[in-house]
Amino acid sequence: MNRRKVLQSVTAGAASLLLPGCAGSVALRQRYPSRPRVRLGIDQLVASDFAVLANKRVGFITNQTSVDQSGTMSRVVLQRGLGNRLTALFGPEHGLDTRAKAGDHVANAVDPITGLKAYSLYGEHRKPTSAMLENVDVMVFDIQDIGIRSYTYISTMILAMEACGEAGKAFVVLDRPNPLGGLRMQGPPLLPGFESFVSQVPVPYLHGLTIGELARMAIAKGWVAKAPELTVVQMAGWARRMNWADTGLNWVATSPNIPNWESPFYCAATGILGELKQVDIGIGTAKPFHYAAGPGIDGVALAKRLSEQGFRDIAFKPYQSQVKPGFGGVELIINPKGQTDLMAVAMALCAEVVARSGKAPLSGSNPATRSLFNKVYGSEALWTALETGGPWQALVADWQGPLKQFAADRTAHLLYR
Repeated sequence: MNRRKVLQSVTAGAASLLLPGCAGSVALRQRYPSRPRVRLGIDQLVASDFAVLANKRVGFITNQTSVDQSGTMSRVVLQRGLGNRLTALFGPEHGLDTRAKAGDHVANAVDPITGLKAYSLYGEHRKPTSAMLENVDVMVFDIQDIGIRSYTYISTMILAMEACGEAGKAFVVLDRPNPLGGLRMQGPPLLPGFESFVSQVPVPYLHGLTIGELARMAIAKGWVAKAPELTVVQMAGWARRMNWADTGLNWVATSPNIPNWESPFYCAATGILGELKQVDIGIGTAKPFHYAAGPGIDGVALAKRLSEQGFRDIAFKPYQSQVKPGFGGVELIINPKGQTDLMAVAMALCAEVVARSGKAPLSGSNPATRSLFNKVYGSEALWTALETGGPWQALVADWQGPLKQFAADRTAHLLYR
């Protein structure tokens, strides 16, 4: 596909409004009336009588999102089934209870639910040490991911896999749905030299993989320096076309700013913009990631401009910042059943907010902010485009080759139709 056709395709179609009621609740757990259609990896493990863990001492990478189909915490399920063979817990960013703010270091602790020591993998260490693994034969990973490359639960899994490979320990992933579905592959690649804890593996920004599929691909592609013996306990009943509501499962907030199952869609659209200074994406409000605003922006004019871009399955509503006086912009209304290119939307938002605020988000950012922004995006291309005023559509066009290659590369590692 040539660049002109790509530029046409990313802006084709008319915007449509989200159905009433899909904004979701901000409660810790979002409930649905229907019986769950999907059996999670933890449910399948129990059904097998913990066969893959037989006679092994188990370490468990977990947090509040690790629940079975009925909502029982996975660490409780494992302790009931394994007894004292469950020897230690390990927690990612945001801690076992998922309440720590983004970037806040988490200390080692004793888990009040199981009484086990919980090692933090987002404190002094981000990779399990040999001492942490001394009483472990197999490490089990069961955490709900959100399908976005920069979300650090991926990085925690990859580094833990590497540690287990180095120590001769086996690794088991209890699979979970990708809340963005399994078909959406969108966004920039990760270029060499930009690998970090917010971009650990070279997949598109939205990769369309389950966490188990990602683990399989990481080992096959050599993204884990020292690979362990890997087992993925597959789900039953999950299909790639499903969004979270289709699964019938309850949602548990994966972190303070991902309170409901629609949140990953909004995080994909505004998360990169939020890495800049002098912007407002709704952090600190009841709708984190739902907004795109900057100083001095006319929200009515911006909403009109974005609506004219022809993005499908998304609408833009003028917004006056609730947390930053003088900041204006738009509220996003996304249809989670649609297939709008969320990363094209993200690029349009970055370009418009930066340009309409006199590039204040760039000038207000220090070198450390710029470095992190580039690592999240995966290269310097977006920053350069924002500085020079280059068209955001050119960035989207440049992704198409890498996306096509990734789609081909991932096929051998998929577990679900």
